[in-house]
Formats: sequence, structure tokens, C-alpha cells
Amino acid sequence: MKAAAHTRLIRNEALRLGFSFVGFAKSKPLEAEAKRLEQWLNQGFHGKMKYMENHFEKRTDPGKLVPGAKSVIVLLHNYFPEGEQNKEAPKLARYAYGEDYHFVIKRKLKDLLRFIRENIGEVDGRCFTDSAPVMERDWAKHAGTGWTGKNTLLIHPRAGSYFFIAELITDLELEADSPMKDHCGTCTRCIDACPTGAISPQGYLMDSSKCISYLTIELREAIPEAFRGKMENWMFGCDICQEVCPWNRFSVPHNEPAFEPHPDLLGMGRREWEEITEEVFRKIFKKSAVKRTKFAGLKRNLEFLK
Repeated sequence: MKAAAHTRLIRNEALRLGFSFVGFAKSKPLEAEAKRLEQWLNQGFHGKMKYMENHFEKRTDPGKLVPGAKSVIVLLHNYFPEGEQNKEAPKLARYAYGEDYHFVIKRKLKDLLRFIRENIGEVDGRCFTDSAPVMERDWAKHAGTGWTGKNTLLIHPRAGSYFFIAELITDLELEADSPMKDHCGTCTRCIDACPTGAISPQGYLMDSSKCISYLTIELREAIPEAFRGKMENWMFGCDICQEVCPWNRFSVPHNEPAFEPHPDLLGMGRREWEEITEEVFRKIFKKSAVKRTKFAGLKRNLEFLK
């Protein structure tokens, strides 16, 4: 009974903190997922992201990150914006409109862990959001917060895929949720729409080295000429496979002030982006995830789109 009461208590607090969906999974080594990850790495689909080869055991077993781990709490946070960029402007992935999610989500996770310790007792736990070797989408699937779509993103049947995923791995015994059924069916819109062919013809497999998000963010060297004319005006990240996904008709705007864009961002036109100075870059992206690519990286991307 304690596990049920604790699960309920944590779910309610997580929703109060602004998370959209909460799921719970039993902590265990991810054996099938480990084999898939090994195959993916052997095929070189991670491109130049060499860090993906590191900490393999930690990536596939939460017990290596939190000794004695019993539960993985998975939390989804909506980032779908109300406003859109100027139609003529080079495009920015929607997740990067506001403040860097790593900091925003991490603050909420720490608040949740503090709440657990104050209301349940001394609990060992660690917070993660896309900044450690955790197989987030696999845990989100195990925790019943969605299914992995053909575009390899997590999809929730009532809300689509514009979500940040976060985890709290803990040694607390909690009630596990059941995984969700895959509802992609025969749909191939994401596969058909990807201009660089990054998604395999059968879906569910991503060659990251061909993904526009990888090319504009992760890749530190020159973008290969083979992709010229295929970027569809994306200068940082890409939302194409989300834009065409039928499940995203259920997306609703977030209500997190930290994810609101800088007042100047949405109104900037093509010329303003092409002539952007480092001073303007620093002003608009002061707290943004776009800082990851640096001013020189964004200029490289803008030049490639010309």
C-alpha cells in the first residue's frame, strides 16, 4: 500500500510543478535496448557524436547510475509554443524558442526530489534530462508515457510529441505503469517528409548523421555538400517529422513562462537573421539552448542555407 500511496503523491506533485505526464517503471537493465544501441553504434548512425559510445553500461542499466535503484520516474514537459517565427525567416526548432530546457527542467526535478525527501523520507535519487547516459525514450516507453514513433520520437496519443523528457532514478519502491501500444499503424508521413532520408524506409531507425538537427547542432565541422539544398530552411534543429505527424494535431501551447521566446525572436525576418551580429545573438539567446552551436556555428548554418 505504501508504494501506491507514494506513487500517487509523487504524480500529483509532478503535475503541480508543471509536468504534463508522469509515468513509473521498475528499474532494470535494458537488455533488448542494449543490443539495439550496439547495432546502431556499429552502423555509425551516431555520426561524430563519439560521446554516444561512452558509458555503455550506465546507459543501459540505471543501477549503475543510482546504486540500489528500484524505480525510474519519467516526466514529460510540454514545449509547444503559441507563436511561430516569421514565415520568411530561417527556421529554429520549437524547443529552442525559450530558456535552455536543461536548466528549467533540472530545477523542477530538484524540487520534486526535495518534495519526495520531505514527505516520504531519506531517498537516494538522481535527476536527468538529456545530459547524462540515460536511454530516455526507452524509459518513457516502459513507463507508459507514450510509444516510440517511426520518427524515433516519443508520441503521446492525447498530446503528440512536442515534449521534453526527464527522469528521476530512485531507490524508492513505486508502482509501475504499463507500456502503451504503438499507434503509428501504416502511416509513413515522417519517413516521406524527411528531406535528407535520415529515417529508415521502415521507420523506427534514425541515421543521426543525416538528420538536420545533427547537421546544424552536433556537427562541429563543415556541413557536407551532399546536404546543400536539402535543409528546407532549418538553421538550428528541425521539426519536420513532428510537423507532419498526425498525432501533433493534439498539441496545445505550453504554459511555462521560461519557454516563452525573447520578444524580438519571432518577428525577425530573413535579412535580420542573415545580418545578425554577435551582440544580437547574445541578447536573444542569452539563456537559450541555441548557445550550444555558438555564434560561429549559427553563421555557418545560415551561410549553408543561402
